[in-house]
Amino acid sequence: MAAMNGGGTRRWGWGSGRTENLRADAQAAKDSAAAAFYELDTAQRDLRISIETLSAVDDSPAARKAVADFGEFGHRIDQVSHTYINTVDAHDLDGDGLDSSSAARARAELDRVRQDLERTKAELERFGEGLGPLLRKAEGELARLAPAVERARQSLLGATTALETARGAGLRADDLAARIAALSPELTRLNEGAAQHGVQDTLQRADRVVREAEELRGEAERLPERAAETDKRLASLRTRAEALGNRASQVEPVLSELRRRFSAACWQDLQQVPGETERAVRQAQEKLGEARTAREEQRWADATSRLSTVRALLNTADEGIKAADDRLRRLNEVSFDHTQEVERTRFAIRDAQRLAMAGRSTPDPRHAGPLDDAVGRVDRAVESLTGRHPDYWHLLTELDAVRETVRQVVEQIREERGQGH
Repeated sequence: MAAMNGGGTRRWGWGSGRTENLRADAQAAKDSAAAAFYELDTAQRDLRISIETLSAVDDSPAARKAVADFGEFGHRIDQVSHTYINTVDAHDLDGDGLDSSSAARARAELDRVRQDLERTKAELERFGEGLGPLLRKAEGELARLAPAVERARQSLLGATTALETARGAGLRADDLAARIAALSPELTRLNEGAAQHGVQDTLQRADRVVREAEELRGEAERLPERAAETDKRLASLRTRAEALGNRASQVEPVLSELRRRFSAACWQDLQQVPGETERAVRQAQEKLGEARTAREEQRWADATSRLSTVRALLNTADEGIKAADDRLRRLNEVSFDHTQEVERTRFAIRDAQRLAMAGRSTPDPRHAGPLDDAVGRVDRAVESLTGRHPDYWHLLTELDAVRETVRQVVEQIREERGQGH
């Protein structure tokens, strides 16, 4: 009995020590499995960053396959991780009731799950190494992003600074301010990065922000100059409008002299000039008032548009006044002595005829015909000067037309000879 007790005591002591050893081995297996689990989780997170980069940058079939393969790896990792967690939860290595068989079984299962974790990690690393070329290309694309985003940021800052300078000069620049403010959300999207918006979209957005911001900065920088130019144009056109207003009152006396001294054919087409001139000057002054208002309200585009209209109206008035003055001057000259104008035209014809005959025994009918007709037109125009009030205006317009015909013939001859005809 004593021997049995002694033997039993010795067997129990040996069994307890063996259990503790197995408990320690199982704990070591648990620690190793935990380390393998941590390493796999770290490797997965590191590779996920690379995959997200690849997904944001590259839309090629190879890149899409890599993303899909990584997704499959994720399922496998989830499975082996779930098995690891369940295995750890299934074995209480710190409990007093742990016997040797349970400790041995725990160690075996934890070793097996550790091996699965390590094998999965090794496969994941090989997969990551195979992505090297794709990742290097993606990283190269990403390297373009930071400078592009920085250029966009600096361009927008430049536009804002130029706007503040313009406002410091007393210019509101509300339109520019609104357009610059509209770019701010674009900068926010740039700061969110390519992972959210994609590399190509981000690069295109950066280029667009740079382009629009530089345009806005240019407008803001030109604003003081534009204001000064607008003020200068306002003053200049106001002075011109006043001068033309004074000259417009002189058109009617010119017409009166034309009516008194020349036939109706010489002045009839000018009858509407006084009314048209006065109306153009009046409308120009009204538009000047609108332009001044637009300038005061700093509506630069409206001010520029009104000033362009003012200039067009004043040009119309000026042309009408000049037409009446030139008509009287030319009629005075030709009524005093029409021979000078006639001889000038005949000289032009003779000069063209000599050119047409140069190097030829007979002229080209295409050239001779219009020139011969021109001679006849001059003769007929001179012969038409009959009566107490000859139609001198008909003479002048006919001589002008003849000289234009002669000019065209000369141009045709020179062009043909230049081409070797």
